Amino acid sequence: MIEFDVELDVRQLDCPLPILRAKKSLSSMLSGQVLRIAATDKDAPKDFEVFCRQTGNELLASEACEGEFVFYLRRR
Repeated sequence: MIEFDVELDVRQLDCPLPILRAKKSLSSMLSGQVLRIAATDKDAPKDFEVFCRQTGNELLASEACEGEFVFYLRRR
């Protein structure tokens, strides 16, 4: 299990809300801190991969289990 500093629950929200909420959470975090995100949007894995590539934040891990996705992002 990856240790994290902030947890964000965006289950039941569709694109673009998970990304927008993650961006807001990351903006209040310090560089190097880890954000754990729980999502159910089927496009979330692709969306968070692109988001990290475009923003320079690091996608540490991505897990899927029974329609729920968990992401760990390290703030740049």
